[in-house]
Amino acid sequence: MREQANLAIAMADVILFVTDVRQGVTAVDKEIALLLKRSKKPIVLVCNKADNFEKDRQEAYEFYNLGVGEPYPISATNALGMGDVLDRIYENFPPKTDEEEESDVIKVAIIGKPNVGKSSLINKILGENRSIVSDIAGTTRDAIDTEFENESGKYILIDTAGIRRKSKVKESIEKFSIMRTLLAIERADVCLMMIDATEGVTDQDAKIAGEAHEAGKGVIIVVNKWDMLEKETGTLETYKKEVYDKLKYLSYAPMIFISAKTGQRVHKLFNLIHYVAEQNAMRISTAVLNQVLNEAIAIVQPPTDKGKRLKIFYGTQASTKPPTFVIFVNDKNLFHFSYERYLVNQIRKEFGLEGTPVRIIVREKNGD
Repeated sequence: MREQANLAIAMADVILFVTDVRQGVTAVDKEIALLLKRSKKPIVLVCNKADNFEKDRQEAYEFYNLGVGEPYPISATNALGMGDVLDRIYENFPPKTDEEEESDVIKVAIIGKPNVGKSSLINKILGENRSIVSDIAGTTRDAIDTEFENESGKYILIDTAGIRRKSKVKESIEKFSIMRTLLAIERADVCLMMIDATEGVTDQDAKIAGEAHEAGKGVIIVVNKWDMLEKETGTLETYKKEVYDKLKYLSYAPMIFISAKTGQRVHKLFNLIHYVAEQNAMRISTAVLNQVLNEAIAIVQPPTDKGKRLKIFYGTQASTKPPTFVIFVNDKNLFHFSYERYLVNQIRKEFGLEGTPVRIIVREKNGD
């Protein structure tokens, strides 16, 4: 429970410390108060079970002794006193960041199974031992953000704890590490999916890569420890084919072969990160999109079922990150997956969209 609490504290912007007004200040309350004060985070002290509001308000004054600020008596059961607590929480929220200032900062999550070289890659990029590097799998249990700038641009590098196989998740802290990895993916613009060249693609790699794909993030497949693999003519192309065969849903992701230990090709990552981030955020005008769709329809006619043919009226881009297109049709049941894949391939052929998933949303529209 202590480990879970420490992780929760580290993740929080504001901490809600809930006590029991009927029990008064306990030894456990004092212990928790000391822990929270060390965190230097804003604390809102709540004294719950103040069902007799006026009487219990007086009892709450004892909680000033905890030294974490003003106690707020509430009754969660009867929803009494909640307004003041919510106001206090809101006051302690961090100031909003200027989105325009941050728009040129690319958030990069380094993801992969334990001991694949994630921290080694960050250390090589930074030129310093910012993250703990160890041969013991699972050393990095927390997600660590590092701001970094070079001639290519500004970045936030997110080093994550590797996701273990479920059978090996023995400690509760490991479960929280997995959660933080998934949160890191959610926060990122681009995910560097690291694979150990000496092991090839494992089931665990496929699971992690699948999370980044489902989240709609830009993805670059980074094959690490390439210097440790014996090579002969055609090794690279054969290896590429094997990776894409096992990660079919990432066929759009560019692949780069590096050595985090020696620095081989690490410098080439940044141009690739910029390119993939731009592709993930690409916006296509409705007119141009429909021109491509009409050409695609002319080449391969939409499918029919029981004499009824699918009609595609028009399409428009609904959002970016990832590029998401809404296509209006006469009957969405006729819009087979194979034809959706064909249209996605035609869109990619015209606009690139390398390194990013492409999503299609089908809507029915009445028409001739």
